[in-house]
Amino acid sequence: MKKVFRKSYASVGPEEAAALVAGGGLLLDVREPAEWRAGHAPRARHIPLGQLAGRVREVPADRPVITVCRSGARSRQAAALLAHGHNEIYNLTGGMRAWGQAGMALQAKGGRPGRLT
Repeated sequence: MKKVFRKSYASVGPEEAAALVAGGGLLLDVREPAEWRAGHAPRARHIPLGQLAGRVREVPADRPVITVCRSGARSRQAAALLAHGHNEIYNLTGGMRAWGQAGMALQAKGGRPGRLT
């Protein structure tokens, strides 16, 4: 666990993140729109990091939230932001790169197979 502003979030790998999503958690993708369009995890929600502070009410506080970006840096910032007011926050270590390397699905617009940019 990393301590952030007296609150904490946990770091998880792709398999644990997928299990959390399967159990009702929200995978929150904070990458930029072009990155999202190229390829994202199925069932992920997209709110770019730059918009998150203004849209934090759109993120449910009553279920696990797993933040993700390309490599894990932006999603750590998102996790720190969400740790204030949300119960269970996780950051996907290694981001979408780790997700893809673990063989997890990526989809693009219209449900086509996705890719990382």
